[in-house]
Parts: sequence; structure tokens; C-alpha cells
Amino acid sequence: MNMQQAKEIVNSPENVVVLFEGKPVWIDELDEATGTALVHSETDGKPMRVRVDRLHAQ
Repeated sequence: MNMQQAKEIVNSPENVVVLFEGKPVWIDELDEATGTALVHSETDGKPMRVRVDRLHAQ
């Protein structure tokens, strides 16, 4: 995914499934300067900073 797609998902009123390494995550914030997103896992809630291009919408 690219930064524009990530922004659209964050601002969407609908629940969009986002995957990181095949596991569902929630996007908490985006950092355009670094091209990263702060996400947390739906299963354990652990926050992670990952590159946006490693996220996939389902």
C-alpha cells in the first residue's frame, strides 16, 4: 500500500481490514516524513512502527 491509500483507510468511516505479514492490524498514526505507520495487532495490541509499503488492504 502507499501513503495515500493508508490515509484513505485511516479517514474512512468503514472498517477496512489491513494486514501486516498476513496478520490483521489497526493503523494508529501515519508519518509521511518516514513513510511509516504506527500500527497495533488485533490479537495482542502490541504497537509496531512499520513501513507503509509493507501493509496490505484486504
